[in-house]
Amino acid sequence: GGALFFELCERNLISTRFISDLNPELIELYSYIKNSPELIIESIKNLEYHNEKESYYNARNEFNTTSDPLKKVSLLIYLNRHCFNGLYRVNSSGGFNVPYGKYKNPHLPESDIIYELSKALQDTSIRCIDFERAMLDVQENDLVYLDPPYHPLSDTSFFTSYNSSGFGEADQRRLLSTFKAIDSKGALVILSDSDSPFIRDLYSEFHMKSVGASRYINSDKAGRKGASELLISNLSSA
Repeated sequence: GGALFFELCERNLISTRFISDLNPELIELYSYIKNSPELIIESIKNLEYHNEKESYYNARNEFNTTSDPLKKVSLLIYLNRHCFNGLYRVNSSGGFNVPYGKYKNPHLPESDIIYELSKALQDTSIRCIDFERAMLDVQENDLVYLDPPYHPLSDTSFFTSYNSSGFGEADQRRLLSTFKAIDSKGALVILSDSDSPFIRDLYSEFHMKSVGASRYINSDKAGRKGASELLISNLSSA
Protein backbone atom coordinates (compact mmCIF):
# COMPACT_ATOMS: atom_id res chain seq x y z
CA GLY A 1 0.00 0.00 0.00
CA GLY A 2 2.68 2.47 1.00
CA ALA A 3 4.77 1.81 -2.09
CA LEU A 4 1.84 2.55 -4.41
CA PHE A 5 0.98 5.70 -2.47
CA PHE A 6 4.49 7.13 -2.79
CA GLU A 7 4.67 6.19 -6.46
CA LEU A 8 1.45 8.10 -7.16
CA CYS A 9 2.75 11.08 -5.19
CA GLU A 10 6.01 11.08 -7.14
CA ARG A 11 4.06 11.19 -10.40
CA ASN A 12 1.80 13.98 -9.06
CA LEU A 13 -1.28 11.87 -9.76
CA ILE A 14 -3.07 12.64 -6.48
CA SER A 15 -3.68 15.92 -4.70
CA THR A 16 -5.84 15.39 -1.59
CA ARG A 17 -4.26 12.44 0.23
CA PHE A 18 -5.36 10.22 3.08
CA ILE A 19 -3.67 7.09 4.39
CA SER A 20 -4.76 4.84 7.23
CA ASP A 21 -3.57 1.64 8.85
CA LEU A 22 -4.47 -0.26 12.00
CA ASN A 23 -0.79 -0.82 12.77
CA PRO A 24 0.15 1.94 15.27
CA GLU A 25 3.90 1.45 14.75
CA LEU A 26 3.57 2.01 11.00
CA ILE A 27 1.41 5.11 11.48
CA GLU A 28 3.89 6.44 14.05
CA LEU A 29 6.67 5.93 11.51
CA TYR A 30 4.76 7.83 8.82
CA SER A 31 4.09 10.64 11.27
CA TYR A 32 7.76 10.94 12.22
CA ILE A 33 8.83 10.93 8.57
CA LYS A 34 6.26 13.62 7.80
CA ASN A 35 6.97 15.91 10.74
CA SER A 36 10.55 15.18 11.85
CA PRO A 37 12.58 13.49 9.09
CA GLU A 38 15.85 14.78 10.54
CA LEU A 39 15.15 12.98 13.83
CA ILE A 40 14.53 9.71 12.01
CA ILE A 41 17.74 10.09 10.00
CA GLU A 42 19.81 10.79 13.10
CA SER A 43 18.22 7.96 15.06
CA ILE A 44 18.90 5.45 12.29
CA LYS A 45 22.54 6.54 12.15
CA ASN A 46 22.84 5.93 15.90
CA LEU A 47 21.48 2.39 15.82
CA GLU A 48 24.10 -0.05 17.08
CA TYR A 49 22.71 -3.12 15.32
CA HIS A 50 24.29 -4.85 12.34
CA ASN A 51 23.51 -7.55 9.78
CA GLU A 52 24.10 -10.45 12.14
CA LYS A 53 21.68 -12.95 13.62
CA GLU A 54 22.40 -12.13 17.25
CA SER A 55 22.29 -8.40 16.56
CA TYR A 56 18.96 -8.77 14.76
CA TYR A 57 17.31 -10.60 17.64
CA ASN A 58 18.64 -8.05 20.13
CA ALA A 59 17.10 -5.32 17.97
CA ARG A 60 13.83 -7.22 17.76
CA ASN A 61 13.73 -7.58 21.53
CA GLU A 62 14.36 -3.86 22.03
CA PHE A 63 11.64 -3.03 19.50
CA ASN A 64 9.16 -5.11 21.51
CA THR A 65 10.12 -3.59 24.86
CA THR A 66 11.12 0.06 24.32
CA SER A 67 8.76 2.86 25.31
CA ASP A 68 10.72 5.44 23.27
CA PRO A 69 8.61 6.14 20.15
CA LEU A 70 11.51 7.48 18.08
CA LYS A 71 13.71 4.48 18.89
CA LYS A 72 10.79 2.17 18.11
CA VAL A 73 10.14 3.55 14.62
CA SER A 74 13.88 3.58 13.86
CA LEU A 75 14.10 -0.05 14.89
CA LEU A 76 11.08 -0.78 12.71
CA ILE A 77 13.04 0.44 9.69
CA TYR A 78 16.03 -1.73 10.68
CA LEU A 79 13.82 -4.79 11.21
CA ASN A 80 12.01 -4.27 7.91
CA ARG A 81 15.32 -4.32 6.03
CA HIS A 82 16.79 -7.29 7.91
CA CYS A 83 13.85 -9.59 8.66
CA PHE A 84 12.54 -12.48 6.57
CA ASN A 85 11.02 -11.09 3.35
CA GLY A 86 10.49 -7.66 4.92
CA LEU A 87 7.35 -8.95 6.62
CA TYR A 88 5.45 -7.52 9.55
CA ARG A 89 3.97 -10.21 11.77
CA VAL A 90 3.10 -10.26 15.46
CA ASN A 91 2.15 -12.93 17.99
CA SER A 92 -1.03 -13.01 20.07
CA SER A 93 0.58 -10.63 22.58
CA GLY A 94 1.41 -8.10 19.89
CA GLY A 95 5.14 -8.82 19.84
CA PHE A 96 6.96 -8.59 16.51
CA ASN A 97 8.23 -12.11 15.80
CA VAL A 98 9.49 -12.31 12.20
CA PRO A 99 12.80 -14.25 12.03
CA TYR A 100 16.15 -13.02 10.77
CA GLY A 101 16.32 -12.70 6.98
CA LYS A 102 19.96 -13.68 6.33
CA TYR A 103 20.52 -11.10 3.59
CA LYS A 104 24.06 -10.51 2.33
CA ASN A 105 24.04 -6.72 2.31
CA PRO A 106 20.77 -5.03 3.32
CA HIS A 107 20.72 -1.24 3.20
CA LEU A 108 18.95 1.22 5.45
CA PRO A 109 17.28 4.11 3.58
CA GLU A 110 19.49 7.04 2.67
CA SER A 111 18.75 10.52 4.00
CA ASP A 112 17.55 11.84 0.65
CA ILE A 113 14.97 9.06 0.40
CA ILE A 114 13.54 9.93 3.82
CA TYR A 115 13.33 13.61 2.87
CA GLU A 116 11.54 12.68 -0.36
CA LEU A 117 9.04 10.60 1.60
CA SER A 118 8.58 13.47 4.03
CA LYS A 119 7.80 15.82 1.17
CA ALA A 120 5.18 13.43 -0.20
CA LEU A 121 3.51 13.20 3.21
CA GLN A 122 3.23 16.97 3.81
CA ASP A 123 -0.26 17.27 2.35
CA THR A 124 -1.38 13.89 3.64
CA SER A 125 -3.78 13.08 6.46
CA ILE A 126 -2.47 10.10 8.46
CA ARG A 127 -4.75 8.14 10.79
CA CYS A 128 -4.65 4.88 12.74
CA ILE A 129 -8.21 3.59 12.37
CA ASP A 130 -10.16 0.59 11.10
CA PHE A 131 -10.87 0.46 7.36
CA GLU A 132 -14.64 0.88 7.84
CA ARG A 133 -14.13 4.20 9.59
CA ALA A 134 -11.43 5.23 7.15
CA MET A 135 -13.77 4.82 4.18
CA LEU A 136 -16.68 6.86 5.55
CA ASP A 137 -15.47 10.06 3.87
CA VAL A 138 -14.91 8.55 0.40
CA GLN A 139 -16.57 10.61 -2.33
CA GLU A 140 -17.39 10.19 -5.99
CA ASN A 141 -14.34 9.96 -8.29
CA ASP A 142 -11.96 9.30 -5.39
CA LEU A 143 -9.31 6.59 -5.87
CA VAL A 144 -9.18 4.05 -3.05
CA TYR A 145 -6.56 1.32 -2.69
CA LEU A 146 -7.20 -1.37 -0.08
CA ASP A 147 -4.28 -3.53 1.05
CA PRO A 148 -5.52 -5.89 3.79
CA PRO A 149 -3.62 -8.70 5.48
CA TYR A 150 -3.70 -11.41 2.85
CA HIS A 151 -5.99 -14.38 3.22
CA PRO A 152 -3.80 -17.47 3.93
CA LEU A 153 -3.46 -20.00 1.13
CA SER A 154 -3.03 -22.89 3.58
CA ASP A 155 -2.93 -23.71 7.28
CA THR A 156 0.83 -23.06 7.33
CA SER A 157 0.60 -19.72 5.53
CA PHE A 158 0.65 -17.75 8.73
CA PHE A 159 2.83 -14.81 7.72
CA THR A 160 -0.26 -12.63 7.64
CA SER A 161 -0.85 -11.68 11.29
CA TYR A 162 -0.19 -7.96 11.07
CA ASN A 163 -1.86 -7.28 14.40
CA SER A 164 -2.58 -9.37 17.48
CA SER A 165 -6.31 -9.65 16.73
CA GLY A 166 -5.68 -11.18 13.31
CA PHE A 167 -7.75 -10.72 10.17
CA GLY A 168 -10.10 -13.65 9.59
CA GLU A 169 -12.92 -14.49 7.23
CA ALA A 170 -15.40 -12.30 9.11
CA ASP A 171 -13.06 -9.33 8.58
CA GLN A 172 -12.73 -10.27 4.90
CA ARG A 173 -16.52 -10.14 4.56
CA ARG A 174 -16.60 -6.76 6.31
CA LEU A 175 -14.05 -5.59 3.79
CA LEU A 176 -16.20 -6.85 0.92
CA SER A 177 -19.12 -4.79 2.26
CA THR A 178 -16.86 -1.75 2.43
CA PHE A 179 -15.62 -2.41 -1.11
CA LYS A 180 -19.23 -2.48 -2.33
CA ALA A 181 -20.06 0.70 -0.40
CA ILE A 182 -17.15 2.51 -2.03
CA ASP A 183 -18.26 1.26 -5.43
CA SER A 184 -21.80 2.53 -4.82
CA LYS A 185 -20.42 6.02 -4.14
CA GLY A 186 -18.94 6.20 -7.61
CA ALA A 187 -15.35 6.01 -6.41
CA LEU A 188 -12.62 3.95 -8.06
CA VAL A 189 -11.51 1.10 -5.81
CA ILE A 190 -8.67 -1.39 -6.12
CA LEU A 191 -7.91 -4.18 -3.65
CA SER A 192 -5.01 -6.62 -3.48
CA ASP A 193 -5.19 -10.01 -1.78
CA SER A 194 -4.02 -13.59 -2.16
CA ASP A 195 -5.19 -15.54 -5.20
CA SER A 196 -7.28 -18.00 -3.23
CA PRO A 197 -10.67 -19.65 -3.89
CA PHE A 198 -12.14 -17.83 -0.89
CA ILE A 199 -11.17 -14.38 -2.18
CA ARG A 200 -12.19 -15.22 -5.74
CA ASP A 201 -15.61 -16.30 -4.50
CA LEU A 202 -16.07 -13.17 -2.37
CA TYR A 203 -15.32 -10.77 -5.23
CA SER A 204 -16.73 -12.84 -8.10
CA GLU A 205 -18.86 -9.93 -9.37
CA PHE A 206 -15.85 -7.64 -9.77
CA HIS A 207 -12.94 -7.57 -12.18
CA MET A 208 -9.92 -9.66 -11.09
CA LYS A 209 -6.41 -9.93 -12.43
CA SER A 210 -3.87 -12.46 -11.18
CA VAL A 211 -0.32 -11.15 -10.89
CA GLY A 212 2.93 -12.75 -9.82
CA ALA A 213 4.38 -11.89 -6.43
CA SER A 214 7.91 -12.16 -5.11
CA ARG A 215 6.79 -12.99 -1.58
CA TYR A 216 6.83 -16.36 0.17
CA ILE A 217 3.99 -17.61 2.28
CA ASN A 218 5.05 -20.93 3.81
CA SER A 219 6.92 -21.43 7.08
CA ASP A 220 8.22 -24.76 5.82
CA LYS A 221 11.25 -24.14 3.59
CA ALA A 222 10.43 -27.17 1.41
CA GLY A 223 6.96 -25.79 0.82
CA ARG A 224 7.94 -22.26 -0.14
CA LYS A 225 7.02 -21.07 -3.59
CA GLY A 226 6.25 -17.85 -5.36
CA ALA A 227 2.67 -16.77 -4.74
CA SER A 228 0.10 -15.20 -7.00
CA GLU A 229 -1.88 -12.18 -5.90
CA LEU A 230 -5.20 -10.83 -7.06
CA LEU A 231 -5.84 -7.24 -8.05
CA ILE A 232 -9.57 -6.67 -7.71
CA SER A 233 -11.28 -3.57 -9.03
CA ASN A 234 -14.60 -2.05 -9.98
CA LEU A 235 -12.92 -1.00 -13.24
CA SER A 236 -13.18 -3.47 -16.08
CA SER A 237 -9.94 -2.08 -17.50
CA ALA A 238 -7.92 -2.50 -14.28
